[in-house]
Amino acid sequence: MLKIKLGLSEVIAFIFLQGKGGNKPFQSDKPEGFLQVERTLNFHLLPKTVKRRVYALKRLQLQSANIEAKFYEEVHELERKYAGLYQPIFDKRRDFVAGAVEPTEEECEWQSDREEEDLAEDLQKKAALEEKQADSAVADDPKGIPEFWLTIFKRVDMLEEMLQEHDEPILKHLQDITVKFSEPGQPMSFTLEFYFEPNSYFSNTVLTKVYKMKSEPDAADPFSFEGPEIIDCEGCKIDWHKGKDVTIKIVKKKQKHKGRGTVRTVTKEVPQDSFFNFFNPVKASPDGMDEDLDFTLGTDFEIGHFFRERVIPKAVLYFTGEALEDDESVRLLLCVIQDLDDEGEEEDEGDCDPTVSI
Repeated sequence: MLKIKLGLSEVIAFIFLQGKGGNKPFQSDKPEGFLQVERTLNFHLLPKTVKRRVYALKRLQLQSANIEAKFYEEVHELERKYAGLYQPIFDKRRDFVAGAVEPTEEECEWQSDREEEDLAEDLQKKAALEEKQADSAVADDPKGIPEFWLTIFKRVDMLEEMLQEHDEPILKHLQDITVKFSEPGQPMSFTLEFYFEPNSYFSNTVLTKVYKMKSEPDAADPFSFEGPEIIDCEGCKIDWHKGKDVTIKIVKKKQKHKGRGTVRTVTKEVPQDSFFNFFNPVKASPDGMDEDLDFTLGTDFEIGHFFRERVIPKAVLYFTGEALEDDESVRLLLCVIQDLDDEGEEEDEGDCDPTVSI
């Protein structure tokens, strides 16, 4: 089964707080594979007494993994607690974006002098001209922040790749995206909720995507435990209005009758690319997956994680583009770390300069 592992370092770096749900830490005294011969080449040459001590260390390692699983359970409880504290802020954000509430003068105060100083002179002139034109426009009182979420989709590369031209008119009706966490006693998961105003494309007011998670050592391989992992996801049914389903297209094909020679035109529905395929994910096969399916599921899990940890909590910064700079810095740093790891795995062919600049 495909999994996206999320280790402790990612929890610290990206505040990836996971949870307990209904999962319990692994309790078996002798998990499958616990007494398998060590893969280390010369392990079998060690004295029997030394091997016994190594097995004792493995038992300690298993206890450590169980403690780590409990750590993530408590972190999830903390995340659920703070989700309630964040919610009033996100509710107000939704109202401002949708135009349901107009912010007060005090709420609109923001020191922007530094931002203006950072603009190049030509950009300042262009911005001033556009502002003047906007002020003189007849319809100069748009409701809320038009196309707020659509703008975010277009700015973020990962989301923009999913976006098709026929999706854009629909996403103009997107009013909010939220995340909900599984309740105590339930299997660990999180749900992305996409709220839409009434529109001519579908009757749903909310579309959901559930990501199922696991945060306990695997019975077959307990020492591989590195923290919570996404193991599956479920979408929802979209109730499209007739002729409005953007996930399919109608293809017309002419067919000639072999006997009579007459020609007829037949129509067929075929799938087409769309962001809304996100709500109809492919499922992992119990018989194994090919490379394409593995990549598709892996990408889906990454997108769900990105919505949860980056887009939803920092939406306004993606709208303005400020968060994109932070993401790029992190991406470059991870690339450097990956390059250093790759170099370390290869045989040395010469002197290595440990100094790396970004």
